[in-house]
Amino acid sequence: MSLSTPLLKVENVTRHFGGLEALGEVTLSVNEGEVRGIIGPNGAGKTTLFNVITGELPVTSGAVYLRGQKITGLSPDKICQMGMGRTFQMTLIFPELTVFDSIWVGVNARSPTPWHPFKLVDAMKDESDRVRELAAMVGLEGKLHERAVNLSYGDQKVLEIAMALSTRPVLLLLDEPTQGVSPQEAEMILTLIKRLSEKITIVLIEHSIEFVVRLCGNLTVLNRGRVLAEGTPEEISRDTEVRRVYLGGDVWNF
Repeated sequence: MSLSTPLLKVENVTRHFGGLEALGEVTLSVNEGEVRGIIGPNGAGKTTLFNVITGELPVTSGAVYLRGQKITGLSPDKICQMGMGRTFQMTLIFPELTVFDSIWVGVNARSPTPWHPFKLVDAMKDESDRVRELAAMVGLEGKLHERAVNLSYGDQKVLEIAMALSTRPVLLLLDEPTQGVSPQEAEMILTLIKRLSEKITIVLIEHSIEFVVRLCGNLTVLNRGRVLAEGTPEEISRDTEVRRVYLGGDVWNF
């Protein structure tokens, strides 16, 4: 990948559901090391965009590129293998597995010598060490043997991030990482994402304006499935059309 090649490129992507246009000619580029926020009113197409990028939904037209390689039409597992990790708006975890086992699944998937029925999990020291490293990275090292279902909702959100990181992505997509959590948990997650952004490129969907202002260097605003504006939080806050359709006419305070 050359220095001029975006890590992620979405090019004129359109997605129809029958006669409904959920995305219309969406184009955006995300560079390596960036923290990009995707914002917009309910129904703007934010999660649909994520689903198209990760292969959960096929495009009607257009293309998506990761590190300069076209990934349009590939399965989600193949796109994951190529370096993309993702969390969901509603947590997608293995409720009956422990924290250790939940993270281990992804670590094993990327292992050069993955587990098989005649191999003891305990013998896979490198993989076990990686699980503990990821748990410590997200603050769950003291809960490795807790079942996921018994964690607080905030810790479940954090576990899902660790699971996404377990496949060693170069790009991490976070769909509303603070939805439904307490203010204290939201602050914990914000701090975690800031720390992760030093090592990995992040694109996130978030409704909290305070959250994206504190975290994101650039924002893409969607409205009715189309890109309404792009720029820094300062630029977006002063965009007349953005303020009209999304911010209620107010200018954010920085």
